[in-house]
Amino acid sequence: MAIHLRSAEELEKMHRAGLLVWDVLTALRKIVEPGLTTMDLEKFAEARIAGQPGHAAFKGYRGYPCVLCTSVNSEIVHGIPSAKRKLREGDIISIDFGMEVDGYYADSAVTVPVGNIRPELRKLLEVTRDALDRAIEKMRPGNRLGDVGHAVQSLVEQNGFSVVREFVGHGIGTKMHDEPNLPNYGEPGRGARLQEGMVIAVEPMVNAGKPDVHMRDEWTAETADGSASAHFEHTVAVTAGGPWILTRPREVSGPAW
Repeated sequence: MAIHLRSAEELEKMHRAGLLVWDVLTALRKIVEPGLTTMDLEKFAEARIAGQPGHAAFKGYRGYPCVLCTSVNSEIVHGIPSAKRKLREGDIISIDFGMEVDGYYADSAVTVPVGNIRPELRKLLEVTRDALDRAIEKMRPGNRLGDVGHAVQSLVEQNGFSVVREFVGHGIGTKMHDEPNLPNYGEPGRGARLQEGMVIAVEPMVNAGKPDVHMRDEWTAETADGSASAHFEHTVAVTAGGPWILTRPREVSGPAW
């Protein structure tokens, strides 16, 4: 397993890509409302990056047709934007987006409420977002991958939810998906040791019901029991000064999303 350690110059390149990702996702969060279709969000994102350096990371990746992944309610990841999928009051939607600039990638995701949502869905979003915060806090030299995964799993299960096991976080750099894989579960003290320069897309995927996954088509993964699912993600570098979230501006602090 070859894990790449990125130089300060490489991290800056990834941060440039990450700032474009942040800009698009932050803008999308603000426009989500009942009545929009997931294709409306796709077109907005395409217009937002027009003329920017680099290109959207997902479109064309293994034949994927869009720049966004838009996963609604029971869809976990990789939902394909569609003009037929209209958002309704009370839905939740995960929006996943990545960019490549100068050969370096950045990847992030956020789950957004559509209008007013039920309290149990609000709790699902809060717990998943908090799990990402806890995982990022563990992204420090000397810790292990199991420490990061355990931080997610323990919080999620304490709140009565479950972590998806078929999909995991991943190394990222000059490739969209690289070593190491980062499961959202694990035992403290186990797994590869984190080192300065490692960069991982940390992405808790949390189901309100059971963890089992059903593939509805070639891309779209949904919960087998039809329960809701939430997904939050940032690209995070391990540095001597602590975790550096590459998919947001340096001056932003506090919760990851």
